[in-house]
Amino acid sequence: MNNVYQNDVVIAGAGPTGLMLACELRLAGIEVVLLDALTARTGQSRAGGINARTMEILDQRGLMERVLPHGYVFRGRGPGHFAGLPIEFRDLATRYPTGLVITQADIETQLDRYATELGAPVQWDSPVADLEQDSDGVEIRVGGAHGRRIRAAYLVGCDGGRSTVRKLAGIEFAGTDATMVGTIADAELADPPPGWILTERRGPGDFSVLPLQPGWFRLMVNRHDRVIDHAAQPSFEDFRASFREVAGTDYGMHSPRWVSQFGDAARLAERYRSNRVLLAGDAAHIHFPAGGQGLNTGVQDAANLGWKLAAVLHGGAPEALLDTYESERRPVAARVLQNTRAQTALMRPGPHTEALRDTLAGLFDIDEVRNRLGGMLFALDVRYDVGDGHPLSGYRVPDVDLTVPAGGTRVHELLRGGRPVLLSLNGTRPRIGDWQGRIDVVEARCDASRWSVPGLGDIPAPSAVLVRPDGHVAWAADGPCDTGLLEALSAWVGPSTAAHRARQ
Repeated sequence: MNNVYQNDVVIAGAGPTGLMLACELRLAGIEVVLLDALTARTGQSRAGGINARTMEILDQRGLMERVLPHGYVFRGRGPGHFAGLPIEFRDLATRYPTGLVITQADIETQLDRYATELGAPVQWDSPVADLEQDSDGVEIRVGGAHGRRIRAAYLVGCDGGRSTVRKLAGIEFAGTDATMVGTIADAELADPPPGWILTERRGPGDFSVLPLQPGWFRLMVNRHDRVIDHAAQPSFEDFRASFREVAGTDYGMHSPRWVSQFGDAARLAERYRSNRVLLAGDAAHIHFPAGGQGLNTGVQDAANLGWKLAAVLHGGAPEALLDTYESERRPVAARVLQNTRAQTALMRPGPHTEALRDTLAGLFDIDEVRNRLGGMLFALDVRYDVGDGHPLSGYRVPDVDLTVPAGGTRVHELLRGGRPVLLSLNGTRPRIGDWQGRIDVVEARCDASRWSVPGLGDIPAPSAVLVRPDGHVAWAADGPCDTGLLEALSAWVGPSTAAHRARQ
């Protein structure tokens, strides 16, 4: 073994969650070691899209301009669905109501480049083999060709559903076992169907066809008459035979790039933190991939956790701030597990399920129903308990247009630096004490008299808003009032400069 090194954070797993977390930490000046057990990227497409909230998070950091050229937005009816039942979500209050079709491989490539630019390149062939915690940090034994020991203040497991970090930390992963099997392939089609097929149900299951990129398609078949066998890796011929059995055709599929299988097992880590070890992404939650919520939930985990780790390590915030990561994100994952279980049930064959689907399809034409489902599936309605009584507090901040002295801008552009932002609107000037310099204070004019917030509705535009680095509102006020602002700054940014000095 080589020498023991001291680092701020070690991240195990360089998928979208681990990469996003590395970018967030480096943006805040945190020293990061990013490990992955693989020897290199596989190039497998894997997840096939990102939703509205993830697009907003990437936009908050200026990353959408990197990602957009590699995907395409949904066109026509059906930018979203529930158990394959198409729902029109275009009237959701977000700049990105349609979702983006893009492969996980392309997302990883862009995040990997950004993480490398920020100083956190992936260290490949570096699996976590063991860990040992004490009151000051965690020592990680890294296996592979570059075996060594690394010491860090914190270790975050972003290493997937079979997470080694989770197991070594002794965190239970309880839930429900698989009841079906799904198989997925990316291939070319000699005789593709017109447009794209969201989900069509036949016989023992259902099938889907989705254009990924020019010339090749994402194909899926779900079978409810079988249960996944993790020991058996399906071949392309196995996939084609199963697809043809359900769909009645194989559309002339050929030249496969990737074949894999999945089930509907749903599991949730009993806790997201064990002292100096934390979990994020699939290491903390797995479920049926309905609506592609897994990758999105993981990236949103990273956006929640990154700034909190940075505030504790370098900002003087109390370690208790890390406990809010679990209290905020675990209920979100629990809700994802519930809605994907419901979608699995709605996809089972049989006349009773058909009757239920027909009933729900009629309800999806009701605006309130569509907006509630859209807010849930796209994570736009998530509200955290931040302890402030304003109706907007805890929700993600709307990306409204603003005018600042330098010209036109919008709220999400103000979050590019990954710092808390105090937005003072239309002449209000809240008092922030000696937090000056630790947050970005922006005075702006907002011409919108009302803000639209999924999960809340339309509300009068506030006079001032404290926005956390993850885009959620920590405090808001109507009129010339700053009651509770200093308490919110202390809770979410850290103690005042004077209090921090006194503690030292």
